[in-house]
Amino acid sequence: MTDSLGSPTPGQLPAAFRAPGSSSFTDFLRDHAGHLLPGRRTLPPGTVPDVPHATTIVALTFDGGVVMAGDRRATMGNLIAHREIEKVYPADEYSCVGIAGTAGIAVELVRLFQVELEHYEKIEGALLSLDGKANRLSTMIRGNLGLAMQGLAVVPLFAGFDIARTRGRIFSYDVTGGRYEERDFHSVGSGSLFARGSLKKRWRPGLTGAEAVGVAVEALTDAADDDSATGGPDDARRIYPVVARVTAEGYQRVSDDELAAAVGALRQRGEQA
Repeated sequence: MTDSLGSPTPGQLPAAFRAPGSSSFTDFLRDHAGHLLPGRRTLPPGTVPDVPHATTIVALTFDGGVVMAGDRRATMGNLIAHREIEKVYPADEYSCVGIAGTAGIAVELVRLFQVELEHYEKIEGALLSLDGKANRLSTMIRGNLGLAMQGLAVVPLFAGFDIARTRGRIFSYDVTGGRYEERDFHSVGSGSLFARGSLKKRWRPGLTGAEAVGVAVEALTDAADDDSATGGPDDARRIYPVVARVTAEGYQRVSDDELAAAVGALRQRGEQA
């Protein structure tokens, strides 16, 4: 109900919240409050200052799901801006997303993506397919193209357990929103070249979940050896990569104790070599 001026009466939601629409929260936000979307913001004149950037993310499949891992360092120019940033997040119960690029916008994009998937599930009463989730993220990245052209790019890595196909899958993107399915493993970020070489050497069919975690930790450690923007495991501060396993049971973050054991095994193998 509205008053004589057409405004909603006290206690009533605005008309925008009661009008029929799509199951996309991003579309709803674009139509009714587009200025809140990350890609719709206008930057002031001048050059973009140094801002924290998230770096290396790796993902690999194993027999029963997928593992994604990200180091904890954020850089700002030649400085370490943060030593404990989290770059891997649950997208929903059966998928995860890792961020590389401008950290602040990337985190905001991930939060919007989480709301997008939750909104779809509430409206439709069912989970979006893994391909559908990957496509939604592609659309959101494309919406950030204007900021990417000004130096504030976001290039995430998306992975999850495909309930229909009963296996883990990995998707990469470019700044224009192009979506590409990767086979077996992939990495993004400043240390991705070195991490991918390690993944290529260590990945094999039939890995267990625990073995896949070890391979991911080794790939990030190898990347940290050659890329100053990638932070390696720090036993003294107990700062380990954020590592997630996604299986038919859902998203699970790997504990620091398990990661400490994986780092210890990696160093022991290096000493014996």
